[in-house]
Amino acid sequence: MKTALVTGSSKGIGKGIALELARSGFRIAVNYNSDREGAEQTAREITSAGGSALIVHGDVSKSSGVERMVEEAGDVEVLVNNSATQVFKPLLELSEEDWDRVIDTNLKGCFLCTQAVARRMVASKIAGSIINIGSGCNKMPFPHLASYTASKGGIEMFTKVSAMELGAHGIRVNCVAPGAIEVERTKQEAGDYAGTWAPLTPLGRIGTPSDVATAVAFLASPASAFVTGQTIWVDGGLFTKPQWPY
Repeated sequence: MKTALVTGSSKGIGKGIALELARSGFRIAVNYNSDREGAEQTAREITSAGGSALIVHGDVSKSSGVERMVEEAGDVEVLVNNSATQVFKPLLELSEEDWDRVIDTNLKGCFLCTQAVARRMVASKIAGSIINIGSGCNKMPFPHLASYTASKGGIEMFTKVSAMELGAHGIRVNCVAPGAIEVERTKQEAGDYAGTWAPLTPLGRIGTPSDVATAVAFLASPASAFVTGQTIWVDGGLFTKPQWPY
């Protein structure tokens, strides 16, 4: 059974991705940093549905944690770099510590995990798939989210350069960029998250973790064997729609 490592899969979009890849036949390495209980719940849902899962702890912002996590997961055919955090503050109030925490988790973590897993893929001659989770701010600036926007914009270009360098080894690297997705965190952003974002979205609704997960499953499958260096927008058209006066 092939293994997929999904970072930050104790809840939210990461959990949705882990469940979908398990349904696709992957053994899931469920990663967490602080939410052990959430990781255990994800693993239970996978195994109760007949899938296979193991729990791997690791702080993706630290090379030692990443190396230990990858060693525990073993040979990985699919890596999903999903772990992320954000700090919602005006630029002029953002501290150095705030900036470092977001960049270290989101962008540095993506780099460390990609490098560690890709090295094993090359050594084991695995033609794997690496999928990075981006954001609407891959394309558009989000006010009061300077560090988050910078990290996700960096992931967009990191995806492209990784695809160019790893293609010679048969390793594909792509990005999935979600739009307004309702999860535990985003529900706290607005009193009526769905009511706020659905009217702005051409498809007339907000997204779910399942919407993102099925796109990831496509990029993890042989159906996308000739797709690399790309960003797939899973946003209902939200970040394609221009501001248009009439």
